[in-house]
Amino acid sequence: MFSRISRALAVTAVILSAVQAHTVITYPGWRGDNLITNETWPYGMQWMYPCGGHFTTTNRTKWPITGGAIAIQPGWFQGHATAFFYMNLGFGTDGPDHGPPNMSFPMVPVFQIVGPSKNPYPGTFCLPQVPLPVNASVKVGDNATIQVVETALHGAALYSCVDITFADPLDPEINEVNASNCFNSSDLAFNNVYSISASASSAQRTMEVASFLPLLALALWALL
Repeated sequence: MFSRISRALAVTAVILSAVQAHTVITYPGWRGDNLITNETWPYGMQWMYPCGGHFTTTNRTKWPITGGAIAIQPGWFQGHATAFFYMNLGFGTDGPDHGPPNMSFPMVPVFQIVGPSKNPYPGTFCLPQVPLPVNASVKVGDNATIQVVETALHGAALYSCVDITFADPLDPEINEVNASNCFNSSDLAFNNVYSISASASSAQRTMEVASFLPLLALALWALL
């Protein structure tokens, strides 16, 4: 009985720590504040695909047609020293809520940020020149949505978006990129994400071990 109560408390602790997580798009803008936790969103809004619970905004941000800066405040995720980040683009307004039909066009390869500890992430990071997705064809005045996804070690994802209108890079309405809104905090580091091929024999051994783990877990549960 005590063991089951302990497991329940552990799950509750994980949920409460997840509530603390947040990601803010500090440049070029943000669809809206989705750091809210209330009766409607007891575990927070940012868990909601595709844009953290916010509908498409009518107050769009101008962003260069040649690509531009994206700055992120990764916020805090207590107990998780690393996280993966994805930056995707959705085109047009023909999808749900007058937004893109999907967010399936990656702008940069997935990358990892590394914090100095398992404490809340400090500071901000910025990619000064994020390109458009490969083979993207857009013109000045087209609408799109930039989606930023943060995934923690346990795999849960946080979503944030900014709705943009493509503009000429010289358009004076594009917010200037400078050292105050696009910088990398010294306490954050970056890692590439890559794969390593394995031989058939090692893959077979991995499958054998993986198939054995559920049986082992059930056996341990029965002993509690």
